[in-house]
Amino acid sequence: HKKNGDVSSKVIDTSVIIDGRIGDLVRTGFIEGEIIIPEFVLAELQNIADSSNSLRRRKGRRGLEILGELMNDEHVVIRVINRDYPSVKEVDHKLIRLAKEEHGSLITTDYNLNRVAQVEGVKVLNINELANTVKPRFIPGEELSIEVIDRGEEIGQGVGYLDDGTMVVIENGRRHIGRTIKTTVKSTLQTEAGRMLFVEPCGESPRWER
Repeated sequence: HKKNGDVSSKVIDTSVIIDGRIGDLVRTGFIEGEIIIPEFVLAELQNIADSSNSLRRRKGRRGLEILGELMNDEHVVIRVINRDYPSVKEVDHKLIRLAKEEHGSLITTDYNLNRVAQVEGVKVLNINELANTVKPRFIPGEELSIEVIDRGEEIGQGVGYLDDGTMVVIENGRRHIGRTIKTTVKSTLQTEAGRMLFVEPCGESPRWER
């Protein structure tokens, strides 16, 4: 059992390795403690890298590159565990079992694994949730400069993105496509896919409010 003050181990799955943000999170101190990589995750990653599907193959190879960077990073403590559970068929359930045995938590970007692990009583760190949590909060009335890059779904709308990937819907923004304009924040919407921001060009109100 771990002494008080010890940081629990973190078991990571294939989705986290391919995602690539884990190295930065460890280096900046957002995630502490040793990182456990099970052999069966390495095998799964190798399978993806050898896939006949070119997109899967690229993802797998990127995952192997990121893994190499992690292994060579002096700030990251990694332990590879050669422990398989032949009676457990699904990789998700193997990960949960390993996290329990190691009294550790699980790091994933996989929504379903996140849900199952929580039901099983295993602490989960979902990198996507962390990313959403640390995004800046915007208050209605705040001003933002946004490049309008595409048309939105509704009439007259334009779409842009913040540096962190947050989608911005610009009312009356369609005619500004290709330009960076000053906008005023109207509202934010949190969805499972992330946060969306609704803005309007400065000095304009939607026609139906005039």
